[in-house]
Amino acid sequence: MKKSMLLGDYLVAYLQKLGVTHLFGIPGDLVIQLFMKFGRPRGMKIMTFSHEPGAGFAVDGYARATGTLGVLCVTYGAGGLNVVNPVAGSFSERVPILVISGGPGEEKRKLGVLIHHQAKEIESQHRIFQEITCAAKVIADPRTAATDIDEVVRNIWLHQQPGYIEIHQDMVDREIEVPKEILEWDGKLSFAHSDAHKVDEAVRETTERFNRARKPAVIVGIETFRYKLTNDVVALVEKMGAPCMSTVLAKGAFPMDHPQYMGVNIGQISPPPIRKRVDAADLVLNLGTLLTDMNLGARLPQLPKEKSIWAVQNKVDISYHTYTNVTVRDYVKALLRAPLKTHREKVTYCDNLPAQPRGDQRTIQVSDMLSEVNKFLHGKTDYMVVAEAGDMLFAGLDIKVEGSYLAQGYYASMGFGVPGAIGAQIGTGVRPIVLCGDGAFQMTGPELAHAPRYKLNPIVVLMNNSGWGIFRPVTERQELLNLPSWPYATLAEAWGGTGFKVNTVAELRAALVEAGKISSFVIIEVMVDPNDLSPVTRKYIKASVR
Repeated sequence: MKKSMLLGDYLVAYLQKLGVTHLFGIPGDLVIQLFMKFGRPRGMKIMTFSHEPGAGFAVDGYARATGTLGVLCVTYGAGGLNVVNPVAGSFSERVPILVISGGPGEEKRKLGVLIHHQAKEIESQHRIFQEITCAAKVIADPRTAATDIDEVVRNIWLHQQPGYIEIHQDMVDREIEVPKEILEWDGKLSFAHSDAHKVDEAVRETTERFNRARKPAVIVGIETFRYKLTNDVVALVEKMGAPCMSTVLAKGAFPMDHPQYMGVNIGQISPPPIRKRVDAADLVLNLGTLLTDMNLGARLPQLPKEKSIWAVQNKVDISYHTYTNVTVRDYVKALLRAPLKTHREKVTYCDNLPAQPRGDQRTIQVSDMLSEVNKFLHGKTDYMVVAEAGDMLFAGLDIKVEGSYLAQGYYASMGFGVPGAIGAQIGTGVRPIVLCGDGAFQMTGPELAHAPRYKLNPIVVLMNNSGWGIFRPVTERQELLNLPSWPYATLAEAWGGTGFKVNTVAELRAALVEAGKISSFVIIEVMVDPNDLSPVTRKYIKASVR
């Protein structure tokens, strides 16, 4: 990085100073000049896909899995508007992504005519991204370009949400000045700071409440994972000795093989032991739990205020007291230093899966698939699980993996699973198992064809129920949910992987074992009854239609 640089060169140097090693995207005419700067042999790996939504989901999976900044580069209009949905999911679920878009230069604007890829106005794309990012800027002034980019990136990290910069064609090679503070900066980003006095007061009151409690419980939310608190939260739960649960959105934020982990709390549709334990608690400590319909099981919160503490969105609510300007990071770290009483409670992990019937030659149900995947994963730490939206999102709540787990547990966009898993493996090197339905696979599943060129080998467990099965219980016109039949296992072979088509439990078990030995990507097409659903989906639908 130098005092005076071309804008495009500055952006590359700035991202490398942050430690960015991968850039996701698809080139296009209004961003090609900038895209090629990223593609020079400077150490940054360029990951292209077949369609912008695939690139958008992949960079999201990369950022979730690595806990680092994801960077996405697309062209203006046709490219930028194609990633609105993936970026909206990243925004709602707090995933730090920098979206870089090209745009028409000043000379084209002077023509006074409509420019190709333009929607309503030249500024329309910028306005759209203002709705789904924490910071959005068009980089148009060479005098402030360096600090404008820096400001967007710092906001991304501060809020753990996407940010957007738009760099038009004629700005890429404009000379800009780089301020001294950026030149001397070490490239480290920081989180928000709390009011220290309020943290002390919140922790003092929490300690008093916790030490009086006889049956406390802890619920871990997504903010603990986004703000890099996993190790601190594990240490805190161990210090407290209380049972721990995660929310739907935060599944994977607490180790599932930890002896104090009970499972996923979904409000009133939780497994009975979890529901009974939360009801019996005289104090429930919620750490980073967002109040969403998915986290609460489609019902209003059931926890009385007088026996609950909520630390989320930079404040702590202790019964009827509120401490503002207190981040969950500072709150958890201060609790670790507090004189907390240690409880001794034996905790049993629980899920929603029924006992499997005898006989491996029977046709597969969704609950069988989950039981078999759990058996396959038992004792293995070198796998992650990525769950797609739809029935597989709820099905995934009953998966127990000793590695990491990713899903869009709130925004729940179909199409996240396969490209999200590809991005996650690019970032971590850990082999993913993807739980995916045929409906979602037909949206973005063909991005799997990129796996061989990136030397990736996800295992896709594809539940083929011939349509959008999650809606069948609530739809009168069933024909509207049907999908064309694809030869999924055959497609795997055509794309450079391996395919299995299974109809029985025994065949699924054998396919999982074989998939674990295969170095390429694998699709296991699992044939299931069109009306079969996961146990949690059935409970969620019943709760939602009341």
